[in-house]
Amino acid sequence: MTGPPDDPPSQLSLTAFHATAGVSWHGFLDVYAPLRSELYRYCRHLTRTPWDAEDLAQDSMARAFVTLGRLHEPPPNPRAWLFRVASNLWLDQVRKTRVAERSRDAEAEPLASTTPEPQAQREAAGTLIARLSPQERAAVVLKDVFDLAIEEIAEALATSPNAVKAALHRGRGKLVAPEDDTPRVPVPGVIDAFCEAFNAQDVGRLTSLLLSGATIEVVGATAEYHSGDGKSKILHGMLYGSRRLAEADKRGGIEPRFMQGALPFPPRCEVRVHRGEPLVLLWYAHTDGEAVRGINRVEVEDGLIARLQNYFFTPDFIAEICGELGVPFRSNGYRWFLPTAKS
Repeated sequence: MTGPPDDPPSQLSLTAFHATAGVSWHGFLDVYAPLRSELYRYCRHLTRTPWDAEDLAQDSMARAFVTLGRLHEPPPNPRAWLFRVASNLWLDQVRKTRVAERSRDAEAEPLASTTPEPQAQREAAGTLIARLSPQERAAVVLKDVFDLAIEEIAEALATSPNAVKAALHRGRGKLVAPEDDTPRVPVPGVIDAFCEAFNAQDVGRLTSLLLSGATIEVVGATAEYHSGDGKSKILHGMLYGSRRLAEADKRGGIEPRFMQGALPFPPRCEVRVHRGEPLVLLWYAHTDGEAVRGINRVEVEDGLIARLQNYFFTPDFIAEICGELGVPFRSNGYRWFLPTAKS
């Protein structure tokens, strides 16, 4: 005879779980956040675009956090292990893409699990190293930039040392490949209207420019769906979060060392075109002048904003985009929802 179903978790237990998970996450960042810039650079050479590099780096950190909880003991070399996590994710993505391409003309066999078998992964890695320039660049950057041993690179790419040596021979000289020329496209009117409403601090107008069900996301932190009620915590934070930023040493939110003279004034919104794509830069006021601290990427459907991604806790990404645009910037670090600083 079966007993009654388990009671759903109470709000109190969910709150306790959330608090525990937050402590674990910040403990994880104590070790791995210092490696985040190197991880981004590695992912950048794999993916060839800053957007995909940031996505892969975010996914790698999330995968590393989850995987670490299942290990009997921490990795002896966190740096090399984090590169391996990123490499495995990349190889898996490419492998799945190739399977999907083959299935267009023939029925694809079901995958046994989300993690490829070692032999299949070795075969995929061998093919990638032999044929794909991103993997050649991966071998070069792991060796020449991060100074990993041949054996460590082979482990990270799930292949043999001889294959790594061959990839290094082919890949050197291709590390810095010119980006494809991207045609300049006109800026959609809704993006200009968004900036005008943002600079006027007109929240009602801002939300009227969002498609019903639009996704608003702080990359790597949180996301929400636009419900049409005019209430968006993320938009409100983008407009008025500078007040908390200017008092981070007292109110928390980010590490105080990233305040960098920030003033409690709403940021200024400006459209800039980067590689043919219009981006929305957020200029924050500081004691020594304005600097970009946030970048928004916008997707438009039917003349309205369908997705808005706010890159704020992504210092490597912001540095690269602002460096290419030639504009000043400031870092906010990687950590979000830091507790109020203790006295």
